[in-house]
Amino acid sequence: MPVRRTFRAPLVGAMLTAAVLVLAGCDSGSDSDADGDSATATGPSVIAPGKPGEAARTLSPEEAEKQRAEDDSPNSADFSYARMMIEHHTQALEMTELAPEHAGSDRVKRLAERITAAQKPEIASMESWLKNNDADKKGTSHKHEAMPGMATEEQLKRLGELKGKAFDKLFLKLMITHHDGAITMATEVKGQGNNIQIEEMADDVIAQQTAEIDRMRDMR
Repeated sequence: MPVRRTFRAPLVGAMLTAAVLVLAGCDSGSDSDADGDSATATGPSVIAPGKPGEAARTLSPEEAEKQRAEDDSPNSADFSYARMMIEHHTQALEMTELAPEHAGSDRVKRLAERITAAQKPEIASMESWLKNNDADKKGTSHKHEAMPGMATEEQLKRLGELKGKAFDKLFLKLMITHHDGAITMATEVKGQGNNIQIEEMADDVIAQQTAEIDRMRDMR
């Protein structure tokens, strides 16, 4: 029995010491979190490409956001997106203008009205953005066929010749493809552009047209 007591005392002491160390570690972590240092230290870093001839830099999320806020000057991707999306939206409006006289379903007619109501103001916003950013001095060229989702002249002509259920079917098919193309363009400019306002416009396009695609698929 005395032998057991001799070995148990050091064991209990060691356990108490370990418990104190654990508690101390927890308290230290809490203090760090309270000060906000821990979150900053463990936050994901951002790799910022360097200028020509310079190495890339690793920035904290806060530094990256500050750098973006300080310089969100438009680049060629921003200007191209605005110009192409104006043309892209304009074609969508050409299709929706046919719906009142050609659509057979009231749901298709209401959908066309919603698309028109959303995309006309977006065109105006992008035209205003181009004007405010001196776009005339920063011209970028693009080809009609380079824009994803655009209907061909033959498809538009065919749509204008149809009425009733036949019109509804082709309208939904073309508009789903058209919306998919707009989402592709918006996603690309979010990765390639630099202007915050264009990024916000692209976010709106992605959110709105994704929801409309789901609605149109349910209508087919």
